[in-house]
Amino acid sequence: MEDREGERGVYIISVAAELVGVHPQTLRIYERKGLLTPSRTAGNTRRYSERDIARLQTIQRLTQEGVNLAGVKMIVEMENELDRLRERMQLMREQMRQAEERVRREVDRVRREFRAEIVPLSDMRSAQQRLRGGPAEDARQSTAAGDPEAAGRRRAIPLGPVEQRRGPFAAGPGSRGRS
Repeated sequence: MEDREGERGVYIISVAAELVGVHPQTLRIYERKGLLTPSRTAGNTRRYSERDIARLQTIQRLTQEGVNLAGVKMIVEMENELDRLRERMQLMREQMRQAEERVRREVDRVRREFRAEIVPLSDMRSAQQRLRGGPAEDARQSTAAGDPEAAGRRRAIPLGPVEQRRGPFAAGPGSRGRS
């Protein structure tokens, strides 16, 4: 965490207090109350980062507006949680982008391998029935009964078990939940 921009402790307590316009003892009180946690050197000297200075300025503004230290602590904790959630959301966005890219590559690979479009499994039944001339096809043929050409264009195609054929359909994981 020390590596990130604004996280490295560079200001000693007297400089931090002067930047914020308070007495150094006030910064010690804020630390005891848990409002901020400056980094420490090997000799246990407090070092305040740019982020600490910004937090101190927020604390000063809130106390000048009449918020007591308990209220400031709650606000600071909520801001900390908000920062954590923003970081987590950014990480999740990146993971989602990577997952989408992996899915895109896999879909392209499957399309190249099977030389066909990926069809949801729920659509396979009606597609197989149309190819076989099953019930879905029978309903269509009955409406086209007056058109002998339309009936002649449709013919049943025998299909074997899925394990024995490689056809124009590839069932994919996007088929769950559709009926």
